[in-house]
Amino acid sequence: MSGQAFRRSARLNMLRAAGAAYRSAQPTRAPESILLIRPDHLGDALLLTPALAALRAALPGARLTLLLGQWSAPAVAGNPDVDAVETLSFPGFERQPKGNPLAPYRLLTEAARGLRGRFDTAVVLRYDHWWGAWLAAAAGIPRRIGYAWPETAPFLTEALHYETGGHEALQNARLLSALAPGLENGLGPARYFVSEADRAWAAARVAELGERRAPRIAIHPGAGAAVKQWRVEQWVAVAEALAAETGATFALTGGRGERELTGGIAMRLAARHLDLAGETTFGQLAGVFAQCDLALGSDSGPMHLAVAAGARTVHLYGPVPAAKFGPWGDPQRNVVLNSPFLCAPCDRLDWPPAALPLHRCVAAISPEQVIDAALRLLRSDS
Repeated sequence: MSGQAFRRSARLNMLRAAGAAYRSAQPTRAPESILLIRPDHLGDALLLTPALAALRAALPGARLTLLLGQWSAPAVAGNPDVDAVETLSFPGFERQPKGNPLAPYRLLTEAARGLRGRFDTAVVLRYDHWWGAWLAAAAGIPRRIGYAWPETAPFLTEALHYETGGHEALQNARLLSALAPGLENGLGPARYFVSEADRAWAAARVAELGERRAPRIAIHPGAGAAVKQWRVEQWVAVAEALAAETGATFALTGGRGERELTGGIAMRLAARHLDLAGETTFGQLAGVFAQCDLALGSDSGPMHLAVAAGARTVHLYGPVPAAKFGPWGDPQRNVVLNSPFLCAPCDRLDWPPAALPLHRCVAAISPEQVIDAALRLLRSDS
């Protein structure tokens, strides 16, 4: 047995032993106060919104509370389908270096104390999130629903099958169907509710591009992992071609850490443009997408936001499977371009910087493909 296999086996045995202490009977009445645990990032939270809308419609009298990382809470700001949003720094999701190995268990004990006595049902929406399942058990929540993953199942009262190939939006709805059967039937699109203040801010900034005589296009070149990004020169080629064909102007978007990336595009771009990287809140970014005729970008949380805000979109996918994590909306308005590499999707993102030049799967998507998809959407009536 390898060292890694030994460590996993030891952890599984420890979790099974810990879970045995939390057996409890399921309540027989309909749920009244439900805790939905989702530790992941912005795109994952946005892909939860279709199931939230379906659950709210099915259980209008239940109180729905989301427990998210503070990094993804903006995705559900103002969402009428939930009653409350609480945040927690879930271990392993902070994108920070590992600290004291005992810290996650101290946090679990403290967080469980704050949740105790408040909920009759908890749903752990990430398939392998044993920490969240343990948290629900330690908080004494009687009914605990999640996936039958070996490390997670010991803490659950209902462990359901996880379909590895299904889209995450459907997975969420199927899991929540344990509370209200059939939620996955007729599931609506991802949704984000742009506030009036954010809409007005975005309208004022995008108006700096000049009168709306031609399409306004948002380009979001960044992604949560560098291996998912397209090359600067490819974005420039697409923008210049679309400007020549349609007269389009461009809003470059990104976070503070992506200013160098958008700046590299801006300095090469002759077409009229506005670099908004680092200048928008999450809601203002949604407003910018809503103001544009089209949004282009690599696989990222902000591109899911563009879909949820109602924009027409073109998404570039390489290492991540679009069938599982692609845009959830009208396919006539939201186009996915996949890498032609036979090894894609490999679902691996943790390549060291020195290895990134060797991984050209996203770069293998040609500018011509993006230009063609963009023109089809700009000329469509949808």
